[in-house]
Amino acid sequence: MNRQQLVQQIREKQSFLCVGLDTDVKKMPQHLLACEDPIFEFNKAIIDATAPYCVSYKPNLAFYECFGLKGWVAFERTVAYLKEHYPNHFIIADAKRGDIGNTSAMYARCFFEEMDIHSLTVAPYMGEDSVKPFLQYDGKWVILLALTSNKGSHDFQLTADTEGERLFEKVLRVSQEWGTPEQMMYVVGATQGKLFEDIRKIVPHHFLLVPGVGAQGGSLEEVCKYGMNDECGLLVNSSRGIIYADSTERFAEVAAEKARELQQEMAEQLKRIF
Repeated sequence: MNRQQLVQQIREKQSFLCVGLDTDVKKMPQHLLACEDPIFEFNKAIIDATAPYCVSYKPNLAFYECFGLKGWVAFERTVAYLKEHYPNHFIIADAKRGDIGNTSAMYARCFFEEMDIHSLTVAPYMGEDSVKPFLQYDGKWVILLALTSNKGSHDFQLTADTEGERLFEKVLRVSQEWGTPEQMMYVVGATQGKLFEDIRKIVPHHFLLVPGVGAQGGSLEEVCKYGMNDECGLLVNSSRGIIYADSTERFAEVAAEKARELQQEMAEQLKRIF
C-alpha cells in the first residue's frame, strides 16, 4: 500500500485508527478457549467488528511468538484473513526487528516476501546498515522507533548531547538520509504530548504511528493538535481499550462500539484538513 492509497483510506473512512491485535489468551473471553485456534478466532471477531471504523491493524508479534509454532500459525491466519476480506486495511507487523545487515535482510525477507505484509516496526539503534535491508522493498514501509510511550523512554531517548540535540531528534534527523516519507514512518508515543511539535519540525511530512491512546493515557486531541499535518500523517493505535473492553460473549460488539467512538473523535479532528 502506497502513501496515496493510505491517505485515501483515511479520507474515505474519516478515520486514522489502527487497532492493535495484542491478543492475550489470559484476557480474551474464556469461552473462546474451547476453540481449536482461540487467538485467530478472537482476532477474526475483532476484525469483523471494527473494520468499518479503522484503516489499519497492528498485530504485536510477542503475543504470537510466545506460543511457538501455533502462535505463528495464528498470526499467519490473521494476516491471510485480513488480506482476503479487508485488502484495503494497512497491516503493521509490530516486531521491532533490527540487527546487522545480513540478519536484517532475513527479517525483511520473512515479513516482506514470505508474508507480504505492508509494514514492519524496526529498531534504529544499530544504525544505517541495520535498517537499509528493510528499505529495499517497493511498496513496503519501515516504521522506525523514535520516541516511545513507555516511562523508560526517558532513560535514553530524551538524553541530549553537548549541543543540546536529544537522541530521538538525532534518530529523526539522520534516518531521513536512509529513506523517504513514501516508505518510512516513525513511532511516537501519544503520552509524549507537546513533544509532537518538536518532532514535526524535523519530520513534517512523515506518517507517525502513535501508540498510547486509551489505556496508556495519551490524549487524541493533543496528538492531533501538535502532530497532524495536511494529509493527516497519523496512525493512532488503540489496543487494550478496544479489544479487551468486554470479556463476555458481547466482546466483539463492545469492541465495535469503542472503535466507533474513536473514529467519530477522529472525524472531528479531520475536519481541520479535509
